[in-house]
Amino acid sequence: MAEEVLLELKKREVTGKAVKRLRKEGVVPAVVHDHGKESVYVEGDYIEILKAYQKAGKNHPISLKAGDKKFTVLIRDVDFDPKKHQLRHVVFNAVKANEKVDAEVPVRIRYAEGEESTPAERAGLIVLNQLDVVEVQALPRDLPDALEFDGEKLVEVGDSVTVADLIVPAGVTVKTDPTHPVATVFEPSALQAANEAAGGEAEDETIAQETEGEAESESATEAKSE
Repeated sequence: MAEEVLLELKKREVTGKAVKRLRKEGVVPAVVHDHGKESVYVEGDYIEILKAYQKAGKNHPISLKAGDKKFTVLIRDVDFDPKKHQLRHVVFNAVKANEKVDAEVPVRIRYAEGEESTPAERAGLIVLNQLDVVEVQALPRDLPDALEFDGEKLVEVGDSVTVADLIVPAGVTVKTDPTHPVATVFEPSALQAANEAAGGEAEDETIAQETEGEAESESATEAKSE
């Protein structure tokens, strides 16, 4: 487990469109949802909240203090500005230590000791990751930072690892479909051909949509002239 994540925020009085002023001042608005109780509106320093998010992600408990209230929370949702890539808002969910919660957990490869790649990659093949996160259920204290799979299982073209192959610690239940592929080995040439084919199909679809749009536009123009 990662180190304990602490975060101290202030109660927030500003809501609605007025929160734009907070963001200009380097303050991030947030909200804490607490088991059906009235939500607690909070705010905090941009850097401090961003650090907490980078450490905790969406699967590690945060010890949060807001005014005179203390919560154990998970980050439920974050909103980033699509252009500036800056954090704009955070939604926290309060959790109870003795109640299991659902969370998204990253998936990663466990390499053999002294290695930084799979046998397939060492042989010049490509390992395509097909799943970045899985949904799990566990007590807050049992939530893992990540679930791993044995990279040594990926040796030849066609070798695949599924959710069922993940190494799951005690107390954790994986809710994602166990048959869902996590990573598969491909020949570089085969993967390139598949990507080119997919790109061609996407281009054809775009052209078809543009043609259809032009036709609809022309029809609308003719209808107006009538």
